[in-house]
Amino acid sequence: MPQTQVKLYKKDLDQRALDNFLGTNIISIDCEMMGLNVARDRLCLVQISDRDRNVALVQIEKNQRSAVNLKKLLEQEGIIKLFHYARTDLAWLKYWLDIRVSNVFCTKIASKLARTYTDKHGLKDLCKEILGKELNKNQQGSDWGIEELSADQKQYAAYDVIHLFEIYDKLKSMLERENKMLLARSCVEFTHTLAELDSLGYVGVLEH
Repeated sequence: MPQTQVKLYKKDLDQRALDNFLGTNIISIDCEMMGLNVARDRLCLVQISDRDRNVALVQIEKNQRSAVNLKKLLEQEGIIKLFHYARTDLAWLKYWLDIRVSNVFCTKIASKLARTYTDKHGLKDLCKEILGKELNKNQQGSDWGIEELSADQKQYAAYDVIHLFEIYDKLKSMLERENKMLLARSCVEFTHTLAELDSLGYVGVLEH
């Protein structure tokens, strides 16, 4: 297994990093925010990894409203974008950076469709069952808006994306075995609509 390489970028990917990610067919993505209200709590960090564990941590500055290279990468149709609970990340990326991510796969949706024998679908749960690894979530509630991220924050941010590939491979295999892949893709497509509703402040629109 290749060693994890983590590089920090300010505001956007540079051209070299963009070209490297554009040269692959699948990447994993996660975002860190100041809170869980998309109109109030700004986007602070976007993490991206390839299968070789090359991780880019892109710090988004306060009041920043665009990232040209990130947009080019995340809107590239030919690259699969792996998320865990894509709904949240899609909403923040669209609201704060005007990025509509294409070709999305959500491991949380996949887990809920494939792993009906359990109600544990968090990333930590998937890492434990599928990878046999304990994922440390101690930094989940930390301040991501600070100028200089700590070593623990960088490690946490990287681990949240590097494990998604093995999880994706396992869940994809399970979905195909159970003839649920088409249903999973339909659910993920609708996630864009849910993210848009979240961005506009609609809560419970689909509830009774």
